[in-house]
Amino acid sequence: MDGSSLPRPGAAQPPLTSPFSIGDVRIANRVLLAPLAGIGNWFVRLQAKRHGAGLAVSEMISSFGLHYRNERTLRELMRIHPDEHPVSVQLFGHDPEVMRSGAAVAAEAGADLIDINMGCPVRKVRKTGAGVELLADPELALALLRGAIEGSGLPVTVKLRSGLRPGDRSGFDLAVRLAEEGGAAAIGFHPRAATIKHKGSPDYALTRELVERIELPVIVSGGLDDADSVRRAYRESGADAVMLARGALGNPWLFEELTGRRSGPPSREEVVAELLWTVDRAEEHLGTERATRYLRKFYPWYVEALGASSEVAAELQRSADLPRARELIAAQIPLSAGLTASL
Repeated sequence: MDGSSLPRPGAAQPPLTSPFSIGDVRIANRVLLAPLAGIGNWFVRLQAKRHGAGLAVSEMISSFGLHYRNERTLRELMRIHPDEHPVSVQLFGHDPEVMRSGAAVAAEAGADLIDINMGCPVRKVRKTGAGVELLADPELALALLRGAIEGSGLPVTVKLRSGLRPGDRSGFDLAVRLAEEGGAAAIGFHPRAATIKHKGSPDYALTRELVERIELPVIVSGGLDDADSVRRAYRESGADAVMLARGALGNPWLFEELTGRRSGPPSREEVVAELLWTVDRAEEHLGTERATRYLRKFYPWYVEALGASSEVAAELQRSADLPRARELIAAQIPLSAGLTASL
């Protein structure tokens, strides 16, 4: 996206349904799926795309895992479905040469964009010098960005927080440098400090200040729990796009609502069909035994949408096999409803 197509103070903001570009990659609309650590695998991304997301970003992947071509990293985390393009692969790390190599592997695997995580506040990531810790080392952050650009040959974006603690603008300042000096293609901005994680109100005014400062797409995240909050964040921040995270868990219909494909909540039949689709894809991805355990973090999101009883929720969590889980899910509506969800 060139600077002439960016919204400017006083200019009308494009609708969320309008396309835009990150580098030379065209994005169909301005409603994106954020990287979701431990969750955003290929079928979660594909689900978001099926329901209207313009772009989906992978879960956080270690640049070291790709550099050393770790078998499980390549087989599971780097799996890309042909129907999910364009797709962005998010990497984390603290070594520019390893980042260069890892980005090259991601490009070979089919990524359309690379994203670098400079916002993760989790201690095990920070203690390596990666994630939000990079806000305290701008020169290393710039070197990582340049390494990813050189290694992949793709547009590279960066997702970061506004600062390390409330009142700190180190993330804002780094975003400016990444845009003006590093060659970033876009900035994903979560305007909350690392220390407060997901608590408190995001500072959308600070996001607007960043939009007015740099000539790159700015993608806002944080606090986007429903359609009203997404629209408010988009309006107040002046951002070029929004990036849904926890608000989309178990609710892919939020993408449809924001892109004009629906005006109301899903029916019970739709929720059940989507959950059964998710169970099938998890089994395809991980095998029966691992999928049985993995899905336990998915069930609560859909059970809430179904309004199912606490007994059903508890039995799903205890379920030791997928056939029983499928029976419990299908029993939430009459069998005559036709429980199918297709790609």
